[in-house]
Amino acid sequence: MRNDKIKLLKSATKDDGIWVLDKEEKAFYVAVFDKKKQYFNIEKFIPASGAATRMFKFLAEFLFEFDIENETINAYINRKKSNDLPIFLIGIKNFPFYVELKKHTLSLYPEYESYNSDKKSYCLIKTLLSKDCFNYGNKPKGVLPFHEKEGEKVTPIEEHLKETIFYKRGDRKSKVHFTISEEHLVDFEKITSKYDDFDISFSYQQPYTDTLAVNLDNSPYRDEQGNLFFRPGGHGALIENLNALNSDIIFIKNIDNVSYNHIDDVLENKKILGGVLITIQNQVFDYLKEIEKETITIERIKEISDFITQKLNWNLPKEFFNFTQKEQLEKLFEILNRPIRVCGMVKNEGEPGGGPFWINHEDGRVSLQIVESSQIDLNDTNQMNIFRNSTYFNPVDLVCGIKKYNGEKFDLNEYVDKSTGFIVEKNKNGNPIKGFELPGLWNGAMAFWITIFVEVPLTTFNPVKTVNDLLKSAHQSKNE
Repeated sequence: MRNDKIKLLKSATKDDGIWVLDKEEKAFYVAVFDKKKQYFNIEKFIPASGAATRMFKFLAEFLFEFDIENETINAYINRKKSNDLPIFLIGIKNFPFYVELKKHTLSLYPEYESYNSDKKSYCLIKTLLSKDCFNYGNKPKGVLPFHEKEGEKVTPIEEHLKETIFYKRGDRKSKVHFTISEEHLVDFEKITSKYDDFDISFSYQQPYTDTLAVNLDNSPYRDEQGNLFFRPGGHGALIENLNALNSDIIFIKNIDNVSYNHIDDVLENKKILGGVLITIQNQVFDYLKEIEKETITIERIKEISDFITQKLNWNLPKEFFNFTQKEQLEKLFEILNRPIRVCGMVKNEGEPGGGPFWINHEDGRVSLQIVESSQIDLNDTNQMNIFRNSTYFNPVDLVCGIKKYNGEKFDLNEYVDKSTGFIVEKNKNGNPIKGFELPGLWNGAMAFWITIFVEVPLTTFNPVKTVNDLLKSAHQSKNE
């Protein structure tokens, strides 16, 4: 298996790979979705297997490195140049878990009220992260309290369930699928069991997608018992989980991208993306049925060709119009008969992660792809300049059509660009190791899908990467 670096041609921009819709167009696609959704089996797919370790990383470092006997917290902040800790401490009372945290800390430290402010802060953080207390750093993000509404704590799981109102049909239960780690199943079921009016399912990353870890010299890494060590193959392994679903339309969104205040924008733009998918998919299906009948005119072939190049951003071979009509129809059918994804894209404001780009393929074809920095040659100045100057960012907000025009399911594994896997450097028990990660779920795993990028507003992108993100306006009550 090759590990090739992607060659960026240019970033996708407005009218050059990104659909930027006006008010009337948005209303049209919302209406399409509202009218047509009853005819589809719709599901939401939420990757949610990761623990919240990174969310509390700076607090874990504080507990490990702070010398409570010989320095102040302010001295620690200056010594470590920590920007996150003072923000956390200043805003601590605004976290949805604060009241319960304070109560539990008081029960553990009877003399708490007599402590100075530094010791109080230390005890609160220790209670938050200690394994025999809240243990938040080892729990999955999905079960943590992100918001507080009417005195009740609300988890990302519950926010995602509430979002499904946009595709709910009559008295049918909304389908929601979470990919989780098996050890977290009880935590998830404890929350989801309270919601009988949803069709909720879970799956785990398949063990056969794990990859062998190696030492830096590429020799196999072995653990203390001398066993080979296999590590998870990254979120690209979830193409197997997605492939196991049987819904017509599947919305994908990360577990931590939820909002307290922007739900109206979120729901409207979900409908817009869904309306675009339904519109494009209906046109694709109509063309495929026509091609299959083989009674199509030259004018119609030209129309389909223009649709493919102008709407689907798919390049035809340079010699296409020199093909025989039969060869042209075969090529058009091959291009159109594949899964479709419509991806929301937000304007880039410096968030870490991938974005939408035009890339060059070895066969000379150019295509639209979502690319992350790990997929390009970081030593190539030109490639880095293209990447850094991208005007849009991938918020992982997409909708997928995984059925063929005849109702059969696509085998999604047939549309993975296996050459886009990549090497990562990690640490295992203090030892540096290397591992191979599979093509990312919305990167190489969907490389050969029909791809449409649509601009969505920043209000739809509200991820919680560190605990301090919960202090942002998107996650706080407007009354606070």
